[in-house]
Amino acid sequence: MNGTKLHTQGRERWPEVLWLIRHGQSAGNVARDAADAAGDLRIALDHRDVDVPLSELGTRQARALGHWFAKGEEHGRPEIILASPYVRAVQTAEIFRDTGGCAADLRICVDERLREKEFGILDGLTTLGIRHSQPEQAEFRRVLGKFYHRPPGGESWVDVIFRLRAVLDTISLHYAGKRVMIVAHQVVVLCMRYVIEHMTEAEILAIDKAGDVANCAVTEYRLDRSGKGDGNLVLEHYNTVAPMVREGTEATRAPDRMVAARG
Repeated sequence: MNGTKLHTQGRERWPEVLWLIRHGQSAGNVARDAADAAGDLRIALDHRDVDVPLSELGTRQARALGHWFAKGEEHGRPEIILASPYVRAVQTAEIFRDTGGCAADLRICVDERLREKEFGILDGLTTLGIRHSQPEQAEFRRVLGKFYHRPPGGESWVDVIFRLRAVLDTISLHYAGKRVMIVAHQVVVLCMRYVIEHMTEAEILAIDKAGDVANCAVTEYRLDRSGKGDGNLVLEHYNTVAPMVREGTEATRAPDRMVAARG
């Protein structure tokens, strides 16, 4: 697997380890599944997307993740935690901390650049709902593909990637040599892989099409100093659900809350 390499002048720029975590199952994931099963056009939720909390299962998944790190399974605990401001991500990080995944007094740093992809006028619609009430957008998405399609008032994957490049600049500036964890969303995990591994559109969409990022799954990069220069971030493992398996907690792989369609 190719790693990302930053050229520097006299100092290391990458963290020692970088973990990418998708939040635990949310009430939105549950509501989306129910809406799809019923053939509804809209997902039945009263919350703004930013305010959607974890489900009871999502809480257990976050605990399992914290226990996994507390037992040393990742060969170290995070020294820095960055989280999306969305409630489900912050709750995941807090439960992780409270169950021993990191130091009890570690501050969770909320970074709005790690937020969920914004869906604009498609917010809250099922795939069927988009086809029914926004047929032009459904066609635009079919033609452009999810990587470049930007619904009115929303974002494309490329827009998400722009802000994540800035996040990586912040990490390289402030957290070189540290153990860093990011708790965010499925699209953030995938777009981070795209940036760090210098992927093409086709490569990252093939990974996305192969299956969803599981709730509370662990994706890990470690610094490889074996080459020249300041080292590379190299993928150790992707989308592993071992923390849930160990505790007998159900692992869920729900698509993003708002739009279940693939491609």
